[in-house]
Amino acid sequence: MTTQATYIIAEAGVNHNGDRQRAFALVDAAADAGADAVKFQTFNAKRLAALTAPKAAYQQQTTEADQSQLEMLEALELPLEWHAPLQAHAHQRGIEFLSTAFDTQSLGFLETLDLPFYKVPSGELTNGPLLWAFARTGKPLVISTGMATLSEVEQGLAVVCHALTHERPPGSLKEVWQCWSEPEARATLVGKVSLLHCTSQYPTPMHEVNLKAMDLLAEVFQLQVGYSDHTQGTLIPVAAVARGATIIEKHFTLDRQLPGPDHKSSLEPDELSCMVRDIRAIAEALGDRQKAPQASEWDTRQAARQNLVAATSIREGELFTKDNVTTARAGHGDLAMAYWDRLGQVAARDFQAGDAL
Repeated sequence: MTTQATYIIAEAGVNHNGDRQRAFALVDAAADAGADAVKFQTFNAKRLAALTAPKAAYQQQTTEADQSQLEMLEALELPLEWHAPLQAHAHQRGIEFLSTAFDTQSLGFLETLDLPFYKVPSGELTNGPLLWAFARTGKPLVISTGMATLSEVEQGLAVVCHALTHERPPGSLKEVWQCWSEPEARATLVGKVSLLHCTSQYPTPMHEVNLKAMDLLAEVFQLQVGYSDHTQGTLIPVAAVARGATIIEKHFTLDRQLPGPDHKSSLEPDELSCMVRDIRAIAEALGDRQKAPQASEWDTRQAARQNLVAATSIREGELFTKDNVTTARAGHGDLAMAYWDRLGQVAARDFQAGDAL
């Protein structure tokens, strides 16, 4: 997936809370904010979590204490029959519909919807079989790297690389690494895979954001990079764009006071709109890396820069000296930088004090 402007994914995630009307309202809020896409999550709770699976610390704080992870997830499933109507509504509102699959069956279902690309969540970066299946769809991938070491990111990319160049799954991890060692195979990732730096804490404290890691991902893997944000507010995603992020993903909700694991670390609709506006402004302000006068500067350049002017009356044939030449804004004539070259030259005509040379 390649983009010229910053691609903004409004992450609805599980913030529909199992309410169909709220899911459609989230699509509307994302569209109203000017996001490029709205994204949900597609999973079967029983396939995703075992009965004994614990909840993360932030989930324990934002959901009922006696509720298991499985029970929490069952209440947050997005029913399969909602997907197509939500997609149609998103398209009607002028934005893309996306969803993240957390198992191969859910991915197979999403394949029937012909999504433009797939977002691989941070938790599945080390899920070799699912990652391989994502890549075999042939769709562009946006891969989040929360919780990962650099070596785990490389391993995940090696799996994707194998899937892009082989029809059958690898017989061993050795086969994956043998594929990764081939430059031609690694080249298949370019234009096909984007990496999102991410910190998987909800909300992420500022001292754990580590935006410079985004630079490292770009430098090491030579792929398009972006940022999946879990901080409170809009400062960090805007800063990430200023630092080079071409994709931004941000959770949003209709109301931060709603029950559920992700609401408290999500933006509300007016905040999402503000973030989108700021990102668009920053992306426009970044420019093209060239240093040259802008179109609006030429008039100011002429008015603001100083020129060589006669400090006193100068007769034809008289030498220019430091006593009869000075600098001032004249709007025309030689620029002040020519001062030293002008000294000692002969005046070709008469000048009155204040005349531009």
